[in-house]
Amino acid sequence: MTYNVSEKIISAHLVEGEMQSQSLIGIKIDQTLTQDATGTLAYLQFEAMGVPRVKTDLSVSYVDHNTLQTSFENEDDHIYLQSVAKKYGAVFSRPGNGICHQLHLERFGIPGKTLLGSDSHTPTGGGIGMISIGAGGLDVALAMAGEPFYLKMPNIIEVCLDGELPPWTSAKDIILELLRRISVKGGVNKIFEFTGKGVDTLDVPERATITNMGTELGATTSIFPSDKITKKFMKSENREHQWSKIKSDKDAEYYDSISIDLGSLEPMIAKPHMPDNVVKVEEVEGIKVSQVAIGSCTNSSYKDLALVSEVLKDKTVNENISLVVSPGSKQVLAMITKDGLLKNIVDAGGRILECTCGPCIGMGQAPNSKGTSLRTFNRNFKGRSGTKDADVYLVSPEVAVAASIYGVITDPRKLGQYPRVKMPDKFEINDNMFIFPNHDIEDLEVIRGPNIKPVPRKEKLTDPLKGSVILKTGDNITTDDIMPAGAKILPLRSNIPKISEHTFERIDKEFYLRANAKGGGFIIGGANYGQGSSREHAAIAPMFLGVKAVIAKSFARIHHANLVNFGIAPLIFFDEEDYDKIDFEDELIIEVGNFSNIVCKNITKNESYRLNQNLLQRDIELLKAGGALNYVYNKMRR
Repeated sequence: MTYNVSEKIISAHLVEGEMQSQSLIGIKIDQTLTQDATGTLAYLQFEAMGVPRVKTDLSVSYVDHNTLQTSFENEDDHIYLQSVAKKYGAVFSRPGNGICHQLHLERFGIPGKTLLGSDSHTPTGGGIGMISIGAGGLDVALAMAGEPFYLKMPNIIEVCLDGELPPWTSAKDIILELLRRISVKGGVNKIFEFTGKGVDTLDVPERATITNMGTELGATTSIFPSDKITKKFMKSENREHQWSKIKSDKDAEYYDSISIDLGSLEPMIAKPHMPDNVVKVEEVEGIKVSQVAIGSCTNSSYKDLALVSEVLKDKTVNENISLVVSPGSKQVLAMITKDGLLKNIVDAGGRILECTCGPCIGMGQAPNSKGTSLRTFNRNFKGRSGTKDADVYLVSPEVAVAASIYGVITDPRKLGQYPRVKMPDKFEINDNMFIFPNHDIEDLEVIRGPNIKPVPRKEKLTDPLKGSVILKTGDNITTDDIMPAGAKILPLRSNIPKISEHTFERIDKEFYLRANAKGGGFIIGGANYGQGSSREHAAIAPMFLGVKAVIAKSFARIHHANLVNFGIAPLIFFDEEDYDKIDFEDELIIEVGNFSNIVCKNITKNESYRLNQNLLQRDIELLKAGGALNYVYNKMRR
């Protein structure tokens, strides 16, 4: 039997099901990660299961999102996370240590292992040959409790890279080109596995940029082989002993194949307001820019910032530009400081932010009104930056730094000779901002601030489902649309009653009041409903408000799973034309039955529609129980 890289790792971790396309499989999870925006709820759910200790090889709780402490809530969450990690055996990464994906790549990721994270950009770990998957916090809590992670066996797509990138193009342009070709929904239930001679020309930070932003394709994950380049990176992190070689067998097969000639790529840019709205930079040159933001888990490595530094040396940031830079980790910041690279950025007028997510999730540095911001981030959804009428473009560090000098979108090839940046042979290792667990846990207290509330649960499924349509949306509704991020709302992540007041507020400010008044109801959605982050709040808040089902043309993978986990039925139109027949405030009755022949009756219009359930047998069991927390709790009690 010949296997590709993905199949080798999945088969080694398979505990349930068979590796047949789109069938249910359960895989053992070796490592988990959480971050503070999702981790508080994940650990509250873990506590509710009554498991005395995490059962993974490694679980790490990172603080990198909610670090703007304008009130007590964020710091209370950090103290809770530190105390609960100590009690249950997880590693705690203190605020200021860095962004979870960059840190995990540096210090903990191991080729051939499985990683489940409560952040949609967990596939960053694929840059060193891990099966790394983003999921809702409840799925991560279940993995910490020793449960398998269940998913549809993805179709594995080969992305064959040939040639070498020309000067002033980068790994960001590779993933932007993929997004241009196949869109934000082209990767649903797929793994993108990178092969070809071009792979040998990309170092680990470049590979990680690609796997990180592969999330925007809707992919389950993306992965590179573990090879001599991976080994060199792990050696530089003093972890060579954890390296192993993993490559596809000679005759390995793939579901489909995509070819990219690296030598033909040019600098690319994603225009507002979607990551797949991609064109060549030269097509939009000259647009005035007011802000440039460099960093995030996509482009905040030593190599990224070293390139920016070399370009800015002896230059000054344009007088009309605000340049902000977020190093990905304390290690990156220490190394660019030691090598004199930080000085170039500061001398040029760059503003150095914390080693956190920061502007990427709307936590500070919102652009000016009607401003144009170029960001080396992974998402440019409308309003995500904190400024609703800003235009946000996604670019490589090369394009970003060119704009910071010229003040307008500029093809970086006009900057002259391309500075070739080498990765350090050895990074400075200082793990003092990690708190590792001990085994003396008898007297440890979990500290809970007043903003930390118990996790709400849903009652068992009732049949039929009755209610009115309380919202109808279009295509590509994001989790930012459902539950916004930003400095105002993120601190409420551990308080579901309070955060639910902001549900859908960017689309319909009356949604919360209407849902409360009607006791819930139904949401009608278009295609790719729930794309974006892994935030399960986009499912749990609607559940708290009484939403019984979402009927859509199609769903994004993680959000579909989160809806099931919290007892909301994700149903699909059998005939997409029926979407147009249902209107806001129509009264519906959905006869669920055994989930095989689902009929939706529109009482208002005296019509009926067939619905597909798009559910695996385990999903049905979870829905009937009222969600995964009820299901697992009952299972453990039995």
